[in-house]
Formats: sequence, structure tokens, C-alpha cells
Amino acid sequence: MSQALTTATPAKERRTAAWVAFIACTALVFDGYDLTIYGTVMPTLMNDPSHIGPLDGATAGALGSYAMLGVLAGALITGGIGDYLGRRRMILLSITWFSVGMILTSFATSVLAFGLLRFLTGLGLGAVLATAGATMAEFAPADKKNLYNAIVYAGIPAGGVLAALLGMILLDPIGWRGLFLIGALPILLIPVAWFKLPESPRWLLSRGRREEAIRVAERTGIALVDESQTADDKAVERTGFAALMTPRYLLPTILIGFMSFSGLLLTYGLNTWLPRIMEGYGYGTTYSLAFLLFLNGGAVIGCLLGSKVADRVGPKRVVTGTFILAALSLSLMTIELPFATLLLLISIAGVGTLGTQVLIYGFVATYYTTNTRAAGVAWCAGFGRLGGVAGPAVGGLITTLGLTGGAAFYVFGGVALFGAGITQLVRRQKDLEEIDVVQREQRQTQDA
Repeated sequence: MSQALTTATPAKERRTAAWVAFIACTALVFDGYDLTIYGTVMPTLMNDPSHIGPLDGATAGALGSYAMLGVLAGALITGGIGDYLGRRRMILLSITWFSVGMILTSFATSVLAFGLLRFLTGLGLGAVLATAGATMAEFAPADKKNLYNAIVYAGIPAGGVLAALLGMILLDPIGWRGLFLIGALPILLIPVAWFKLPESPRWLLSRGRREEAIRVAERTGIALVDESQTADDKAVERTGFAALMTPRYLLPTILIGFMSFSGLLLTYGLNTWLPRIMEGYGYGTTYSLAFLLFLNGGAVIGCLLGSKVADRVGPKRVVTGTFILAALSLSLMTIELPFATLLLLISIAGVGTLGTQVLIYGFVATYYTTNTRAAGVAWCAGFGRLGGVAGPAVGGLITTLGLTGGAAFYVFGGVALFGAGITQLVRRQKDLEEIDVVQREQRQTQDA
């Protein structure tokens, strides 16, 4: 039987959830901005070697992957320590880290320095990615968890929209270095987060700090339930990645990793290479950046609408459907179409690629219990970054081989179908509960 330690105070709960959503979403807006801005400025860097040195397609793709490698490492490191150190500390540290990284990157004068600084910046980006969803899931009202997580992670494609818009407006006046400096603005968010971001009562409870957890829950209006009385005993005894290795979570965790791999390969493959691919179809730089705008704009709208459906029918069905939407829209983009139709398809592709990844983060943040939540989201963000690394590299390989943009769209469409298939294999939470019952009965039999 579960034990309710505090009950929700709706007004306080909504106010707390709004502040958490604002802080986490703002951080992820610039997370998305920082990860997308490279695709925005890459044609400039490739066309003019005076900036950081000569760049061919393969080198440009590799540079795009370095930030992803940093995100992978940052997310996995966070997963290892985030469930021990707490949500609040990790968010404050990660925002500071990637803001400083963006400042330093803006001063890079060589390919080596640029790549190294992109990797180091990625460490902070990965940490905030892994922590934001776990934090929001623990403050969101129970019946709106997918919606709140979508609001938070919609910051990523919204950051892509910001990068595309500012690239169109400011690339010539302030150059790529000025655009990278803009990516450091979240440093101004630190004072707000210091005073308005509370530690998660559920995390405090999971660390045995019961009285402090109750005080924070009462102050923030959060309903606090002792999960240890309802979840699998062995999973609750373990924390972080160790709990993910229990029979309850092992197979779903592996499959979730490949869901995220697919979503992030599509996300960063397209964000990095779509401007270049569309230049191959005869569209100039301004048009190419407009395509990024529609790609990310479609993702923002799609993930918010999809999250409302997910709160009613479950996120698994919605994620499967949006992956299929991506495959269809990308395949149709290989056909010569009117410009307005092409923009519509790119927006739908945004729903199915970036929008799908936002829904995956929300799915994962509500899938795990408190003692495994940060590790689960970190695994999703971290292992998925292998797809983020592969996406720019795949685009670079296609460009280096001289293949058409149509080939790239078919490759990305195939990845979307793979993601849809993997999503269907993930066990429902109801199935996990049945595993708990079987294991509990087995332990009782052994004890008898």
C-alpha cells in the first residue's frame, strides 16, 4: 500500500510547476539554440576558410558531431550522479557550464579549438537535457505530466526556431561569433533559478531525507507519496543506473535508448544538413534558413498538440504515429513540389523528428520511478546522442559521396520507420507491474 505524506495544494502546485517549467524551458531554448546554431552558420564556415580554417563535408559533419559526443558524455555522467546530487544542483551547474562554453567557442580561431570547445560545451548541454525532464516530471500535476514535459522540451525546437531567425537577421551584421555569444545568455537565468527552483521533494524522499521532503512538498504544494511501498523492492533499493539493470527496467531501457537514437539522428541530421541539402535543390541561404525555421516551428506546435493526446491515450501510440509521419513527409520531399507544399512537408517532418524526440523525453520522464528517473532520462539523452553524433556524420558522408538530397531524405525516412518499430516493442508500465508481482511472489516463496 502506498502512503500519502502530503496532499496537493492546487494553487501552490500550479505556481511551482510554472516556475520550474519556465526555468527548464528557457534553459532548453538555448540548449536547442546552441545545438542548432552550428547548422545555421556551417555554410558560412565552409564557404570561407578564413574563419576557423578549411572545411570539407566530412570535417564539417565531424564538427557537428563533437557537440553531440559532449552531450552524450554529459548526459551519462549526469545519470550516474544526478540521482545522488539532486536536480537543483545539476541544473544550476549545467546552465553555467554550457553558457561559458558558448562564450569561449565564439573566440575559436582553428578547427581544432572549435571542435574541442563544442565537445566541452556539449557536456553542459547533456547535463541540462538529462535533468530538466526528471525535474519537471516531479513537479507537474499528475494529469498533465506529458503536457508539462512537452512544454519544457519544446524549448529545444523553439531554440532551433530562434537560431534560424537570428541566423537570417544577424548572420551578416554580427557574424557567426556574435551568434554564438547570444547562446551564452542563459547565464542570466542563474539568479532566477537560484531563488525560484526548489529541490524535488520526491528526490529528497528517495534519499531518506523524509522531514525535509515533507517541508518542501508543503511549501510547493506538491502531493508526496512514498513510492518505495508500491514499486519493485529491488529497484527501489538501487539508485540510478544500477536500478535500470533490474528485470523491471532492463529491456525497456535498451529499447528506449534506440528510440532516442532514432529521434536524435533525425533531429540533428536534419538540423545540421537541411540548409546544405536545400542549397543543392537551388535554394539560396535565406531560403535554406527558412526551411530550418519551418522544421523547428512544426516541431514546437506538433509536440504540444501531441502531448495533450498523449495524456489521454498514452505517449507510446503518439510517438509511433509521429515517427510514421516523419517517414512519409521525408519520402514525399524527394518529389518536385510547389514551394508552399514543400514548406508544409518540412513542418510535418519537424513534427515527426524533433517533435517526436520531445515526446520521447516526456514519455521517459514519466516512465521511471524517482530513484531511477534521472538515470532513465540521462540514458535516453545519452545513448540517443549516438544518433545525434551519427546524424551530422551521415549527412556529411552523403555529401562527400556526391549523392543527391533525395538519398538523404530516404535514409532519414528509413530511420523514422525503425524508430516506430522499436517504440511498439517497449513494454507498458502495466506490464512492468506484472513483473513486480511475479518477482515478489518468487521472493516470498524463497523466504518460505
